[in-house]
Amino acid sequence: MTNISGGCLCGQVRYTIVGEPIRSGICHCRECQHYTGSAFEPFMIFPAASVNIQGDLRSFRAIADSGNAIYRRFCPNCGSGVVNEGDGAPGMIIVLAGTLDDPTAFVPNVEIFCDTAWPWAHSVSERRRFRGMPA
Repeated sequence: MTNISGGCLCGQVRYTIVGEPIRSGICHCRECQHYTGSAFEPFMIFPAASVNIQGDLRSFRAIADSGNAIYRRFCPNCGSGVVNEGDGAPGMIIVLAGTLDDPTAFVPNVEIFCDTAWPWAHSVSERRRFRGMPA
C-alpha cells in the first residue's frame, strides 16, 4: 500500500493519502485549463476515506459538461488548487498531481477531453485517449 503526501504552495494545506489511485490522468478540458492556468490538469482519483487533508480550503463551485457540480478546492492563502470533488463521483476526491511532494508518484493512464487539447500537447505514449469524458 502506497503512502502519498502533498500540499499547497505556501504549506498551509497538507494532505496524506494511503492507497493506490483509482485512476490517474490528464484532463484537457477548457475548465481545467482555466483553473490551473496551464494546458491541462494532471489528476489522481482516490476514495475520499483514504485522503486526510489538514488545513482550511476554500471552494469554487462550477458545473461540468455532465451537468453535475464540481467543487474546486484551493488554499485561501496562496490560491493553489489542491483537490476537486464532484456530485458525479460521490465518495471520491480528485487530487491535483502538481501538489504531490514526490511527483514520480503520478503515472497517468488516461487522457480526457482531448478534443480541446492544445495542438502541441499530443501524447506519444500508450495511454488511452478520449475525445470527451468517458462513460
